[in-house]
Amino acid sequence: MLFHVHMNVHIPVDMDPDALADTVARERAYSQELQRSGTWVHIWRIVGEYANFSIFDVASNDELHGILSNLPLFPYMDITVTPLATHPSDVTAG
Repeated sequence: MLFHVHMNVHIPVDMDPDALADTVARERAYSQELQRSGTWVHIWRIVGEYANFSIFDVASNDELHGILSNLPLFPYMDITVTPLATHPSDVTAG
């Protein structure tokens, strides 16, 4: 199942810089592991924002929820999830 996920990050202004650096490093490692596994199919930065649009390929809603809630930056995110389906006009769809 494919999902379009919009993640908007809101880091508290008073967050300890060392804690922030550690959290961002763990976030990067976790997200890159998911990308290498094929679960996190695409990620695009949104220009001018601390946000991204991503595509996930997972077996279920519950799997996606588990992945997102394990993101180290999850407590500081607003997340919108949209399930995707093949479009009948897609020439590459088989």
